[in-house]
Amino acid sequence: MTALTSVQLFTVREALESDLDGTLAEVARRGFTAVEPYDFVRRADALAASLAANGLTAPTGHGFLASTTFVNPDGSDTDNAVPTPDEVFDAAETIGMTTIIDPYTHPNRWETREQIEETARRLNAAAELAAARGLRVGYHNHAHELEAVIDGQTGLELLAELLDPRVKLEVDLYWAARAGVDPVALLEKLGDRVVAVHVKDGTLDAEAIKAYPPADQVPAGQGVVPLEAAIAAASALEVAVVEYDAFDGDLFDGIEQSRVFLDERVAV
Repeated sequence: MTALTSVQLFTVREALESDLDGTLAEVARRGFTAVEPYDFVRRADALAASLAANGLTAPTGHGFLASTTFVNPDGSDTDNAVPTPDEVFDAAETIGMTTIIDPYTHPNRWETREQIEETARRLNAAAELAAARGLRVGYHNHAHELEAVIDGQTGLELLAELLDPRVKLEVDLYWAARAGVDPVALLEKLGDRVVAVHVKDGTLDAEAIKAYPPADQVPAGQGVVPLEAAIAAASALEVAVVEYDAFDGDLFDGIEQSRVFLDERVAV
């Protein structure tokens, strides 16, 4: 199967928030034909129009489905209610998105089997609603789901066992490596459940990873995350999504370097 190369728009979030059309035009100029939006419900119409104008599609997107309030990227809680699943799916249909991926659940929800069962229940319920509309849902990991160990297996592997087969996974290769887990072995274990990966590299320097956002991320192929082998191990891969949590350089240059790496070095 040939996977589509995409880019997570959270990478260029500051530019996007100030100039949606200009940012998407620059993403397209850097060689991308697909993007992965975040927080898309509030701007579904504007996104749909700008994507079309710039020749871009959004097959996947990030939207909260297993939490009732927004969780900040650094893991801190908020009191801001998330859109309902129906609102998320309405926006996805407006944009032309087919797979909505939950981006994050708080680390304190990965301490017991019962907590992971509750997350699975919420995702399964969302998958049921999505299926009736011809949509899919998924879950995206950070490090904490893999640092958690329940009865001898990682929290993410336990979640995968508890999920309805219709719920897919998007494995973030950098965060898996940050958790001390071999991304290649992880993808082999998760098998056809994984339909997307976040192609993110880093040096994993002990000092640089203490910060949030981490200060070690580099263009794909310039760090120590085994991206090529991991992507090769993803047997059902549909989308390879370039992303940085932070990048010490020009972000548009950074995403283009990662796209070129995928185009030249990885058969996606």
